[in-house]
Amino acid sequence: MSKPEIPATQPKSVHLAAGTEVWWCRCGKSKDQPFCDGSHRVTDFEPVAFKAEKEGDYMFCQCKMTKTPPFCDGSHRQLSG
Repeated sequence: MSKPEIPATQPKSVHLAAGTEVWWCRCGKSKDQPFCDGSHRVTDFEPVAFKAEKEGDYMFCQCKMTKTPPFCDGSHRQLSG
C-alpha cells in the first residue's frame, strides 16, 4: 500500500451531533479535511466511516499516521518538519 499525503500535522476538533455519520479521509488528498471528498478514487485507500454515538467534540487525525483511525493518537508528534 502506498503512503498517504499529510495535509496537516495537527488534529482537527469537530463538533458532531449524536447519530451523525462522517467519512474520514485516509488518503490525505481530500480538500475537505479531515473528511472524504472522493479524492481517494485515484489511490489504493478507502475512507473510514464513523458514527457519533453521542454529541461532542472529536479529534480527527489529519497527519494520516494514527494507529487509531479516524482519531488522533499523537502520531503527528513523530513527524519531522
